[in-house]
Order: sequence, then structure tokens, then C-alpha cells
Amino acid sequence: MWNGTVESIHIASAPERPMEARNQALAIPGVGLEDDRYALRKGTFYKPEPDFELTLIEAEAVEALRRDYEVELAAGDARRNIVTRGVPLNHLVGCEFRIGDVRIRGIRLCEPCEHLQRVTGRQLIKGLRHRGGLRAQILTQGTIHVGDGINV
Repeated sequence: MWNGTVESIHIASAPERPMEARNQALAIPGVGLEDDRYALRKGTFYKPEPDFELTLIEAEAVEALRRDYEVELAAGDARRNIVTRGVPLNHLVGCEFRIGDVRIRGIRLCEPCEHLQRVTGRQLIKGLRHRGGLRAQILTQGTIHVGDGINV
């Protein structure tokens, strides 16, 4: 078993805008994180589908990108909403889990793409392949905080 935590939270108000770190964010089912580009229906790849509500990435994946591929990338620059620590996100595809008091369902992997590479200006597809994070659906409304536990 594992004990995961929320290391940081990030939103952007519009496509390609810099991600802003937040200490907390309101998670809204069927919408996303309040004030985020996808909740505002402005995301580059927006579709009214559950897997566009929330994205997560492991801090360990960002660290491995730096260590193994010598690609510097701040956690928020990965353009995922929540940076986790101690959570095997790939194992949460198809699973329900909690971030603090908010229930979430893992939908599918969030693989890196050319758009992410272009926006960051870094060659990161190879280093984040199968480690680019998780797309998830928000099942219950609540506030997610930095430091919240993540549990199955």
C-alpha cells in the first residue's frame, strides 16, 4: 500500500497561459477545478467529457525527467492540475480514490504531446511517455488543499 499526498495545485485561466500555483482549489463534478481553463471550457483540447475535469502528475516523474533526460521542468510547467507524491497514478486508471474529502475516478493516462512540448519549449515526450499523468473525473464537490492525503 502507499500513502500519497498533494504536493502542489496548478490552474491556468486560458490555453497556453502560465500555470498558477494555488494552496487550494474547489473541485466541481462535471466541471473541473474552479477558474481553470478546462472548467471555463477554454482548454486547448476541451471536450465535455469526464476525463477533462482534472489532471494529475507524479512529482517523481518530473524528477525522473530531470535526472534521466536532463530536462528541467518545474512541476507546474507540466500543465497538470495536481502534482502528487507517493502515488502510482498509472495504477489508478479505472479506480475510485480520494484526494482529501473529494472522490475522484481515474479515467485514462495523460500522455505527453507535441502541444505540451511546444508550450514548454522542452523535449519531454520521451521522458514522460507513460509517466505523463492521469486524467480523472471529479465525483464529489469539495476543496482540495496542498498537503491533502490521496487514498484508494
